[in-house]
Amino acid sequence: MTTAFSQTAFTKAPRTPQLPTMPTGWPIGSYDSYEDAQRAVDHLADNDFPVQDVTIVGVDPLLVERVSARLTWGKVLGSGAMSGAWFGLFVGLLLSLFTPGAGLLPIVIGLVSGVLFGVAFAAMGYAATRGRRDFVSHSQLVARRYDVLCQPRNAEAGRDLLGKLAMSGSAARM
Repeated sequence: MTTAFSQTAFTKAPRTPQLPTMPTGWPIGSYDSYEDAQRAVDHLADNDFPVQDVTIVGVDPLLVERVSARLTWGKVLGSGAMSGAWFGLFVGLLLSLFTPGAGLLPIVIGLVSGVLFGVAFAAMGYAATRGRRDFVSHSQLVARRYDVLCQPRNAEAGRDLLGKLAMSGSAARM
């Protein structure tokens, strides 16, 4: 049954699964970096290939945490003061806009209270770690390799196009 709000009423493209599902298709290329896999799919798209049949799959995923800085009380309190100042300034500006004849007083009060609350909350958060995490880091999900899969109906044509791309200079393990 098709309703006015169903997927098929708006588009004729195949539905992307809403729940996590295993990818399907035949491998048509394998690459060492996600950038190379993207370049391969872009090459397919540039050659009028039906890219809706293509999936990029990261194989052997890894969670990589890159440490970027040491965390100290000074950095924690300074960061808390700055973020609190921005929020306090925002609240103070809103109060001054909607309070006739208030002048700069709401802005100053918002700024000062924002700094105080920002420092207090940053200090509480850092103290709760008890020195077990004295560094700042950024996490990434990466894969050892990236496979390009294609549905069987177009896999041979896709493999041929990616083979031409590899012969023209882009490195692909096929």
